[in-house]
Amino acid sequence: MAGALVSMVLEQLASITRKQIEEEVSLVVNVDREVENLILHFNAIQAVLQDAEERQVKDANVRNWLRNLEDVSYDINDVLDEWNTEILKHQIEKEEEKEGENVALKKRKVCSFIPSPSVIFSSIGKVIMRRDIAMRIKELNVKLIEIANLRQTYNFQNTIRGTEKLERVETSSFVNVSSIIGREEEKNRLMSMLLSESSQQGGSPFVVIPIVGMGGLGKTAFAQLVYNDENIKTHFDTRIWVCVSDPFEEIKIAKAIVEVLNNGDNRINSTSLQPLLECINKYISGKKFFLVLDDVWNPTFSNWEPLMGALQNSAIGSRILVTTRKETVATVIRATADHAIHLNILSDQDCLQLFNKIAFFNRERDDQLEDIGRKIVKKCNGLPLAAKTLASLMLYKKTRKEWLDVLDSKIWDLEEVEQEVFRSLFLSYYELSLAVRRCLLYCATFPKDYVFEKDDLIDCWMSQEYLSMKGDKEKERFIGQNCFDNLVMRSFFQDFVKDRVNDDIIGCKMHDIVHDFVQFLTKNECFIMEVAESCNEKNMVVDNKVRHLNIMSTYNDSFPISIYNCKGLRTLVISTSKLPPLPSDSFSKLKSIRTLKLNENSIKEVPESIGGLVHLRYLDLSGNEKLEELPNSVGNLFNLETLRLIKCRGLRELPVCLRKLVNLKHLYIWGCRDLKVPKEIGRLRNMQILDFLYLQDGGEDDEGIFKLGDLGNLEQLQGSLWIENLKSAKDGSEAKNAELVNKKNLLDLTLHFGHSYVSDPERADANLKDEEILNGFQVHTNLESLTIIVYHSTTLCPSWMMSCHNLRRLVFYEVPFCGVLAPLGKLPSLEYLEIRLMGNVKEVGVEFLGITGETPQTLIKSFPKLKTLRFDSIKQWEEWEGVEEEDSKITIMPSLLYLAFRNCHKLKALPNFLWKTPLRELSISHCSNLAQGFETRCGTEWAKAPQVQNIKINGQFVKEDGVVKLED
Repeated sequence: MAGALVSMVLEQLASITRKQIEEEVSLVVNVDREVENLILHFNAIQAVLQDAEERQVKDANVRNWLRNLEDVSYDINDVLDEWNTEILKHQIEKEEEKEGENVALKKRKVCSFIPSPSVIFSSIGKVIMRRDIAMRIKELNVKLIEIANLRQTYNFQNTIRGTEKLERVETSSFVNVSSIIGREEEKNRLMSMLLSESSQQGGSPFVVIPIVGMGGLGKTAFAQLVYNDENIKTHFDTRIWVCVSDPFEEIKIAKAIVEVLNNGDNRINSTSLQPLLECINKYISGKKFFLVLDDVWNPTFSNWEPLMGALQNSAIGSRILVTTRKETVATVIRATADHAIHLNILSDQDCLQLFNKIAFFNRERDDQLEDIGRKIVKKCNGLPLAAKTLASLMLYKKTRKEWLDVLDSKIWDLEEVEQEVFRSLFLSYYELSLAVRRCLLYCATFPKDYVFEKDDLIDCWMSQEYLSMKGDKEKERFIGQNCFDNLVMRSFFQDFVKDRVNDDIIGCKMHDIVHDFVQFLTKNECFIMEVAESCNEKNMVVDNKVRHLNIMSTYNDSFPISIYNCKGLRTLVISTSKLPPLPSDSFSKLKSIRTLKLNENSIKEVPESIGGLVHLRYLDLSGNEKLEELPNSVGNLFNLETLRLIKCRGLRELPVCLRKLVNLKHLYIWGCRDLKVPKEIGRLRNMQILDFLYLQDGGEDDEGIFKLGDLGNLEQLQGSLWIENLKSAKDGSEAKNAELVNKKNLLDLTLHFGHSYVSDPERADANLKDEEILNGFQVHTNLESLTIIVYHSTTLCPSWMMSCHNLRRLVFYEVPFCGVLAPLGKLPSLEYLEIRLMGNVKEVGVEFLGITGETPQTLIKSFPKLKTLRFDSIKQWEEWEGVEEEDSKITIMPSLLYLAFRNCHKLKALPNFLWKTPLRELSISHCSNLAQGFETRCGTEWAKAPQVQNIKINGQFVKEDGVVKLED
């Protein structure tokens, strides 16, 4: 981390010097010389940091030298940030002076030439603040000189990297290796135990099966392979996956089980165990379940038995699979020896196969490199994670020398490293750029099995100033994306969640061993506080050098005042839902905080003292549904870049003072339907993300409220935007004033008109204003995803839609009065199309394909890139018209892979052109007429679809992986 810190401070020094000249803001005499000295000494230190960081693992003295350097670097970073904030305040004051000049002239009295005491003391305060900054810089310079001189004691090698360039990686499918190599025997044995109906344990209807093995052996991946097996899916009534980790919290586990059993409903707010166990007992009654408890560490009989008792009402044949590193866990969970699966290390041959699959991805094999690779694999000692991590590293090494450097690295000789797999991780870690290293290490702030949301993680990195290279703030998100991609490609992340539009990775987890590794490297900086019930929090000692703190639990549900000792704390995450009201002085002693996550904490009030966090760049209050207002002091957070208020449903309005947050880039308010957003938000020219806008119905006091047309002021808007209650817009001119056509980086748009559900379209009038509003919108041709919801006009094809040449995903949901589908086949990039609840559609003709009734003169491709097509609840639909066989110039859906129909009761048959597509999977649910054609081998539609590998009727496969499951 020291190298990353030094690099960041050097960039900061260069940036702040430039700003001071531009803004003509000076501190005191001779500070320029102090800044020059800081740059001189940091440059000298930076030259040897690569060698120092590699030697610190074995040399405690070097480790202490680096810690002292980090402490001084953090302090200097704080002082420089305060200096920068002073310059920023100066800019804001100048702007406000210009705006208020006319008003001030009107109100000025005859004696106004006498300055008021507030003005005098304000000026004095600025001088004192600036003198204080200069004095602190001088003091820190003295400390830095001592550290710089001491470096000569260690004879560090000069290994300066020169101008650092962040590597841009090309994503590919290999990072998500789905196949498990070398586990066939174990899988067959486990499948046999899971699918057997006879075996029971002690009269219980279920059997507990532990998978035991050391870290890095692939226990979780092995369990996932079995969990997702189609035979398992059909054998059990319900499947449940729970990440347990350390500690074993039965309430957390019970909540996760209830959420799955209750079809994803996460509104179970009970904080006591018994109601949750009663829910489990009720939902599981008579069902055959398969429960996976992943990464179990330290259960006791007292917290294991209640969970097992709640499952006793299940059907015989149920199974519980437990993955663990500890042999003793099998005893606690009362698993018998013949039901345990012990994963051993891979053979050299299997390990090499895994290594080669990644290391030689998308390139030809090389005999010399393969020979070196074989020797590298031997050093992996049969650990799949080590082989995968090293293979991800070797993928980017092209020459024999580069491969030999890895084979001959001194890191293989380290004895201090606690885990064997750490050695391979060290090799990959030191290959990362400084920017990517510091981003990786920051992840140690969060617990094992934490699901990282990519955009949120990038916002956190940004708040710590990890992504600002050469002072270029405009490219921070691009740099953050690159850092994330690098960590994905180097196998530091896993368990990916994909985006619905373009299949990009939007979420992930860290392997347990990788998490152990980053904690090993940051054990003096990142700390996760978990207070056991028997432990008095007041007696806990938190190292005052901790920079990033995550409070997972507290003593007696009280705010942990011991953290006030952490004066240099930069990240505070409070993850416990039992936190009481925050003390009024909560933040007055934690001045250095840059990232503050207080989401899901039942907070009712935010203390005014939050306004004193001058360094704060990220504030997350999401999920605090009882929070009704933000303090006006929030307007003093001049450096704030990200404000997350997702699902703060109690919030009624945002304070007008937010207009002073000139650095605010990301405002997340999804789910806040009653929130009044002030019109002044439109002044924030740096705003890049506004994820949600609920248009308030007109009223007497709505003049100061942000409206649809005010979106036009947010010129840099990007990412995703959900606009709801569009029916309250005045007319199409408001939509036009939003100027979405100028927002080239806005990629995902949802237009929700906000009407109440109409069950009988024939008795309702079509809303012509909806059509006017929809036509009023113009979008940039870069738009990739469009969703239109509860739209009540009869026409659904605005003139601009056919210009969306990059549109990849399109969804129409609840459009009850429209009877004709638009010519969507003309959209050249469309990959996903979903049409739901269009109750007035009775017939779909060739116009849907973008084909006229005339014989085409040129080749036509209809839906050229469409892969997925879904129709749902089009209950009046009777006929889908095909095309003439002799129309050889027409190609229809040449990329179609998945087709689904649900609740289309009257649809009788499918057009023949569908059977000429490369369709691989067909799903028909609650469509009685269509289903009849596939229910037997002699059905009218069966013979037409020989190429379709998977056909599912009402949730059951009648053909799977090419194998017909129907009886003759």
